[in-house]
Amino acid sequence: MAQKVGNRTGIGKTKSSSTQRPARRDRETGEGIAARLRSLVGYVPLALRIGLIAIIALVGLVGYRAAASADFFKVRNVETRGAVRASNDEIKATVLRDVGETGVWRADLEQVSRRLESLPWVRTAIVTRVLPDGIRVRITERQPRAVVRTSGGRFMWVDDDAVFLGEMSPTDQMPAFLLRGWNEEESAAAQASNRERLRTFLEFQREWDAQSISERVSEVNLQDLRDVRVQLAGDDAQIEIRLGGQDQAARLSKALAVLDTQRQTSRGPLLSYIDVAQGKRAIVGLITGNQMIADPSESARR
Repeated sequence: MAQKVGNRTGIGKTKSSSTQRPARRDRETGEGIAARLRSLVGYVPLALRIGLIAIIALVGLVGYRAAASADFFKVRNVETRGAVRASNDEIKATVLRDVGETGVWRADLEQVSRRLESLPWVRTAIVTRVLPDGIRVRITERQPRAVVRTSGGRFMWVDDDAVFLGEMSPTDQMPAFLLRGWNEEESAAAQASNRERLRTFLEFQREWDAQSISERVSEVNLQDLRDVRVQLAGDDAQIEIRLGGQDQAARLSKALAVLDTQRQTSRGPLLSYIDVAQGKRAIVGLITGNQMIADPSESARR
C-alpha cells in the first residue's frame, strides 16, 4: 500500500511537469515571432520607411482638408456680445465676409478680430469658434469723450485715442461744449497732436465744471494750443474769449467777470471779444459798423 501511494505521487508530479512544458513553448514561440518581426523591419530600407510615413501624413492632410472644408463646418450662426453703439449687422457682415469661404474650422480668427477692430465704436474684438457652425464675437466698445466740430460742419464723437467714432445723433446727450481745431489729416503726427488737444479739452472741462462756468461756453478752439480761444453760448454767442497758452481756467473766469461788467454799459451790445491772453489786463473788442476795434478806454481794462 505504501508503494502504491508513492507511485501515485510520482505519477502526479510527472503529469504536472508535462502540463507546464507547452506553456514554455508558447512563450518561446511568441518571443520568437516578435524577434523575427523586428528583424524583418530592420531589413526594410530606410527610404521605404520614410515613404510610408509620408504617405500616411499625406492621407491625414487630405482627410483634414476634406473635413475642414465640408459643409458640416459652414458658418450658420454669428453671435455678438457687448455691442451697444456698434452695429451688430456690420459686425456679422464682416465675420461672414471672412469666414464664409474658409468655414468655421479653418477661419483665421486673428484676421477677423483685426477687421472688426477697424469698425466704428469697436475697441477690441475677441473671436472664438463655436463648433461645428458658429462664431462668437465679444466686443469692447470705445467710450465717447468729446464732440468735435469738423471743418465740414459735422459733429463727431471721439474717444481717448482721438479716434472718430461716429456722428452725433439727435438722441445723444449734448455735451457742455464742443471742440474745434481738429487736425483732420490721416497721419501719425496728426493723431498725436489730436490726442494732446483732447487731453487739454478734458482738463478744461473738469476745471470749468468745478467753477460752474461750463454752461457759458459753446466751443473751444484748440487749433493752436498756444492761442486757445473760447466761443461763448446763449446770449453771448457772438463773443469770443482769447485765453492764450496758459492759466486758461483763471483767465476765463476773469474774462467772464469783465463781460458781466461791460454788459451793464452802453458798450454791452457791441462786445465782440475779450482778450486776456496777456494775463495782466483784459482788452475788450467792440463792433462798430462792419469793423471790430479794441476799446481804448481804461474802464474796459482790468
